Amino acid sequence: MSGGYTSPIPVVRTHFGHAVASEWTKIRSVRSTMWTLGVFVVLVMGVGLLTAVLVSANAGPYDLEGDNPLSYGVFGLLLGSMCVITLGVLTTASEYGTGMIRTTMVACPSRGRVLAAKALVFFAVAFAFTFVATLIVALADVALLDGAKTPTTGDWVKGTFGVSLFIALLGLLSLAVGSIVRHSAGAITIMIGLVLAPLVLALFMFTDALSGLRDFLIEYSIPNLLSTFYAETLTEAGPSAWDAVLVAVLVTGAAFGMAFALLEKRDV
Repeated sequence: MSGGYTSPIPVVRTHFGHAVASEWTKIRSVRSTMWTLGVFVVLVMGVGLLTAVLVSANAGPYDLEGDNPLSYGVFGLLLGSMCVITLGVLTTASEYGTGMIRTTMVACPSRGRVLAAKALVFFAVAFAFTFVATLIVALADVALLDGAKTPTTGDWVKGTFGVSLFIALLGLLSLAVGSIVRHSAGAITIMIGLVLAPLVLALFMFTDALSGLRDFLIEYSIPNLLSTFYAETLTEAGPSAWDAVLVAVLVTGAAFGMAFALLEKRDV
């Protein structure tokens, strides 16, 4: 009696590394990644350098004294964060829109593994691009703004590594929201509202009774949290740069907890 059939194709037990390799192939092969990251780099570097050039051309010999030259990069980062938000949402939500998520889950039935792999790959890409862009802008701004103060080691760490960590976490939050909502336009709208709405709402709170809420919304708005990496805060009190990172970690962690729970309960 002959033996059973043996497939010539080797059978390999899948692991987390396979999921990471799959997500890396996806994120680098789709055109949305190239466009969003390309626009991100243009905004961060273009706006940051243009701001420094204009300030340098119009400032007097003592106007820049005491200014942190790295701070002029915040304008480009605030605009560029919209690109990171968009890419984070598309990393998850676009697969639900195209139906590709079914193929992904067949290839890797462990849903939590898929989401974790997406998060790891996206975070690495977002952090790397942000760090390189902010470092180039920081070096250029220091060279352009001769009258400004010399940044300390802490200024360099916050203005490059710290702010890159914050932007990457903001993108991770967008990825989690995309997984929860499963709709690209809806998730992007939610994230843009999260970035802009608190500060806009605070501007319309004129009464003293709402002063506490107004200060809270201003201090913990995304623009103000970004500013803490270059200055203490936009208000007299409020979070520091590393407080901003902690807030981003806690909010993103909570969003991922919800995303994991819903991913296990809902059909794809």
